[in-house]
Amino acid sequence: MIVVGVGLKTDSFPEIKESLAELEDLVSAWGGEVVGNVVQLVQAYNAATLLGSGKVTEIREMIQESAAQVVIVDHAVSGVQARNLQEDLKVQVMDRNQVIVDIFAQRAKTHEGKLQVELAQMLDQLPRMTGAWLGSLSRQGGGIGTRGPGETALESDRRRIRERVKSIRKQLEGVRKHRQQHRALRKKLKIPTFALIGYTNSGKSTLLNQLTNSQVEVKDQVFATLDPTTRKVYLPEVGDAVVTDTVGFIRKLPAHLIEAFRATLEESGEADVLLHVIDLSSPHMEQQIKIVDELIVEFGWEKKPVIYVYNKIDQAPIERQFAIKAFPRVFVSALKGEGIEKLRKQMTVAAQALNEQVELYFPKEEEHRIYELGRESQIVKTEPASTGTICYATLTPAQVSRWSEFLVQNKKY
Repeated sequence: MIVVGVGLKTDSFPEIKESLAELEDLVSAWGGEVVGNVVQLVQAYNAATLLGSGKVTEIREMIQESAAQVVIVDHAVSGVQARNLQEDLKVQVMDRNQVIVDIFAQRAKTHEGKLQVELAQMLDQLPRMTGAWLGSLSRQGGGIGTRGPGETALESDRRRIRERVKSIRKQLEGVRKHRQQHRALRKKLKIPTFALIGYTNSGKSTLLNQLTNSQVEVKDQVFATLDPTTRKVYLPEVGDAVVTDTVGFIRKLPAHLIEAFRATLEESGEADVLLHVIDLSSPHMEQQIKIVDELIVEFGWEKKPVIYVYNKIDQAPIERQFAIKAFPRVFVSALKGEGIEKLRKQMTVAAQALNEQVELYFPKEEEHRIYELGRESQIVKTEPASTGTICYATLTPAQVSRWSEFLVQNKKY
């Protein structure tokens, strides 16, 4: 396979090269072998082939020399552009989005995951169909006042895909509502929730196992986790909380993939605190952080508390830690279990920041419970009432649930 990087002359050349190197990693994860790569910066993208004609000729020569069977472009390629390139190069032409979606298809195991991937594939395929059909059947039998069989077939295929998209969305909406019910229950019980987010293959699943003593499957590969996994974690001075591991992010994440995995991404969006897991050993760490931060804004999560978890300290030079300015931050090795207790403490601080001051009423026969309340929470003040005592206390979400029978619900005493 030959991978092709392309960008405008106003773009950053190092970032284009970095993105192309990442595409090579994606191709390897996909099961392909890269035998060559090439980069072109253009003044403006060619509407017919995206690339300039000279670069297309160069790629054709590379194909002849290497016997490559597939060309993968590190940029979105339209159906028309793919058709034109394939006619010129005589090999299959794909783009980065198709490779990512295919990797998701390989990784999907659950019914929900497969549905989401199928939806992404359908949404990716629809806009490409016109270009794919233009040179084949759509022109046959055409003419003024007539409709060729190719055009009819194209419309028929589009209709079938749209019907399937509608069916999948309906099924995924059911999944979404089911998840909402679980989240509503956790909110009702005032259980703090954390979501592991970060660049793909940053070690989120390994960290989940360390935090929760779980045995979630871990693989050293991109997009090893597609379906959200939620596990319970105990935090000192807080009690039970939950941590959810979700799909990792990557640069140029296809929009249709984001839409298809909406139900999955909502698990992170509804969490109280985000744990941004960062691969400290990656040479592209800063760029990966930037991409995740941009996606956080795109998803509307920027107001959520974030703990920056720098992972893989066992694989990174110690001096890299000194350059980190993000706060709050924790340095860990999820693989070796280093720094996990520090992370628990930071999670405890974050959970306690979610605490709320509440008003509780203890009738005279229950006033002895005030001592118990004071042992596990901060009592701000107490006031005598006609038949008992009113307490103002700062409670964690779990404590609010535990002391719910004494919460004042607009009652007068």
